[in-house]
Parts: sequence; C-alpha cells; structure tokens
Amino acid sequence: MNRIIVLPVLLPFVSAVIMMFFPRSAVLHRALNVCVTLALCAVSAVMLSDVLGGEILSLQVGGWQAPFGISLVADTLSCVMLVATALIGFTTALYSIGTIDREREHHYYHPLLQLLLMGINGAFLTGDIFNLYVWFEVMLISSYVLMVLGGRPEQLEGAIKYVTLNLLSSAIFLAAVGILYGMSGTLNMADLAQRIPLLEHRELLSVVAVLFMITFGVKAAVFPLFFWLPASYHTPPVAVSAVFAGLMTKVGVYAMIRMFTTVFTPDDAAFVHQFLLAVSGLTMVTGVLGAVAQYDMRRLLSFHIVSQIGYMIFALAIQSPLALAGSLFYIVHNIAAKTNLFYVSGLVQRLKGSFDLREIGGLYGPFPLLGLLFLVPALGLAGIPPLSGFWAKLMVLRAGLEAEHYLTVGVALAVSMLTLFSMIKIWNEAFLKDDPRPDQSNEESEFHALRTGRKVMMIAPVVLLGLVTVAAGLWFEPVFSIADRAASELLDAGSYIESVTGARR
Repeated sequence: MNRIIVLPVLLPFVSAVIMMFFPRSAVLHRALNVCVTLALCAVSAVMLSDVLGGEILSLQVGGWQAPFGISLVADTLSCVMLVATALIGFTTALYSIGTIDREREHHYYHPLLQLLLMGINGAFLTGDIFNLYVWFEVMLISSYVLMVLGGRPEQLEGAIKYVTLNLLSSAIFLAAVGILYGMSGTLNMADLAQRIPLLEHRELLSVVAVLFMITFGVKAAVFPLFFWLPASYHTPPVAVSAVFAGLMTKVGVYAMIRMFTTVFTPDDAAFVHQFLLAVSGLTMVTGVLGAVAQYDMRRLLSFHIVSQIGYMIFALAIQSPLALAGSLFYIVHNIAAKTNLFYVSGLVQRLKGSFDLREIGGLYGPFPLLGLLFLVPALGLAGIPPLSGFWAKLMVLRAGLEAEHYLTVGVALAVSMLTLFSMIKIWNEAFLKDDPRPDQSNEESEFHALRTGRKVMMIAPVVLLGLVTVAAGLWFEPVFSIADRAASELLDAGSYIESVTGARR
C-alpha cells in the first residue's frame, strides 16, 4: 500500500512526457489533463483514507533505508494538501479548456501544468529537506514558463520580478541546507527531529532557522517579502493566475509549518516564532490595504492572497493544537475560495472585456447566477457564517485569544472588516452599478462567442469550488476532526519519526 505514495508524482510526470510526444494534439492534451487530475483526486482521497485509518505512509525510494536514501512520507497534513492540490488541478484543467487559446496549448501549456502539479505534490510528500529544495525548483521552473507563455510585455515585466526574488530565495534555501547538513550530517526530516535537540552551537542553529524562515517567507509572500506577488499574478491567463493563487504560496506556508513543527521545535527556534507573530499582523494589514486601493480585479485579489497568508502564519506562530488545526483549515478554505474568485474574474472579463472595475458594471441584472457564484467565495473569504471562512477565522482567532495575543487578534478582526469592504467593492462596481459602457451589448461579449462546451467548462469549476466552500462550512465538524488530527501529528512527531526511521523521538 505504501507504494501508492509515488503516484501523485508519477502520474503528472508520465502524462507530461506523453503530451511531449504529441505536441500538436490539443485534444489529447486536454483529455489527459482532465483524466490525470481526476485520477489524482482519487489517489489522494485513498491516501487520506488510509492515513485517517491510523497509519502514516512512508516509502524509502530504491530500498535505501532512512536517513541514507530518499524518503517519501504521507501523514494527515500531506494528504490533505494532496487532496486540495488534486481538486484545484482538476478544476483548472476544466477551466483551461474554456479559456486557454490554441497558441499556448501548442507551446506546451498542458504539460507545464502537469509538471507544476508534480512539483507541488513532490514538495508535500518529501521527507528530505534537500529534496524539498529540488521539488521547489521543479515547481518554480514550470511556473516561470507558465507565467510568460504568450509573451505579452506585462507578463515579461511581472515574470522578471517573480523570477528574480524566487531565485534569490532558492539561493538562501540552498545555503541553509548546506549549513544544516554540515552541523547535523543528515537532511532527513525525521532524523533531524532526533538530532537537532542534541546539537551544539545553538546560535548557528538559530541562524539556520532564520534562513529557512526567510526562504519560505518569500515563497509564502509574507511581509516584507511579498511585493513580487501582486506585481506578477495578474499578468498571465486567468487559469494560470488561479492555480498560482490557490497553490503556490500555500506550498511556502506548508514548508514553514513542516519545518517549524516536525524539524524545529519551539525550543529550537523560539526567536522565529516570536518574529512570525509580528510578521503575521503586518502581512494581514499590508495585504488588505493594498487590496482596498486597487480597481483591477485580479490585482485586488492578488493583494488578498498576501493578507490571508497572515492568518495562517499567525496560527503557526501560536503553535497550539487549535491554532495549527485552524491554520490547516484556513489553508484548505483559502485554496478553494481564492482560486474560485480568480475563476470568476475570468468570467467577468469575458463578459465585459476588462478586469478594471471602473470600466464594467451591470452584471447582476442579466447574470444573477454569476452574482451568486461570486458571493459564495467572496463572503467566505471575508469570514461570513456559515461558510468555511467563518470557521477558519474563528479557530485562528480563538487560538490567539487563548494565547493572549490580543493585539494581533484585534488586527485580524479589523482586516476581516476591510476584506468584507473590498469584496463589497467588487460587488458594487461589477454587479450593481450601471454599466459605464451601455452601448456594449452582452450578446457581443467574448463569453457569448464561445461554444456551449467551453462555457460549461468555465462555469463548472466555479460551481464545484463554491459547493466546497459551502459544504466545508455546513459540515464543519468532520473537516475539523481531520485538521485536529493533523495538528496532533505535527505537535507530537513521534509517529512521523517512527514511520520513517523505525525509532521514536
């Protein structure tokens, strides 16, 4: 059964290779993209079911025993992230059929999307820090190409900022890996969890922890390392923006959670947790203030990615069972809601010809269903009950109150109000106000020019992710029980260590 761990990495890789052999067959690429992502949903669901049954899955690649070989490990946290990734991969594959043009398809859009998913899944499954670096690079190289695919000037400008800062963070990552290996003689996470408490030169260990915090902070877009994100995420096609918004920064958050729970305990990196507490509040504030000032719909949503990351980092800084469970719940909620809002922005652009809220309006009258589909993720993002965002914020804020971090909790509440304000701003500008260009007929829009099949492929992902947001809110308890189990495993890494090395911490 443990061999199933390789499938989330192997399936996208094999499908990408097959697509490369048939570069001009767009139909084959689309079909493989949908089928493979649907298969990933099934595989990740089976893995999650096995883990919830009481077993952490691990596989030593090539038969080399840990810590000498490559370890793949699937605990509850990893499996939840795999399920979320597969769902976003599937919805993006559908959405891409309705939105990606033939030129980009012939320039390997679909294989690149599969390689991106391979890198993300590999990062969630690896039990080795150096291989985490490798999977980050696989993911980032694919994202670099996806971002510039099409070659428009604004894409190239955004990509330069995106690539430059991520290359710098990768160099810091590699330096931290080298120093840590020199100190401990291992990079296996389970083995490190046993060795780090015994290491001398605690000051150097603190430096390594800070280096990891910086490199993962760049990937997660925390304050003050976030400026590359709103400068780049609005430039590629909507399908690319959506998958980036849903998954890319969450890989950085996942890496921070994994590193500062399984590998470094609060005693090993106390300074990092204090610093993250301050950074989380600043990330929330700067992100939401940037969003409030925007009128480009995708730039507004990009700033909200930054703001919402602050809540996840706040929970990590607290590091209580409730906080970590809240952080995971928040990540899953945000993946679905944020991706969905980018999908909706693509529909708005196809209907009205622009992302600029000042140039569009009057959508609610002819398209009331679209208004409802927007309100579900928008109100979920703002934390309105009974949607999933309400429970996610409630868990994080309650954990903050229990830890007596009253200032940051107050900041988080204020940011929630501003989040609601910016969502209402989109609603008023795009849906309620009169269209500033009344001479433009809705029947002449890009959306109406599409074939029925493409329209369905654009709308179906929005409906599916909307149902996820509603279901996670209405059936909160079973989702919370999974998040709570993941938090327990993170705070007591004994089962993780035993699964990989056969010994307990």
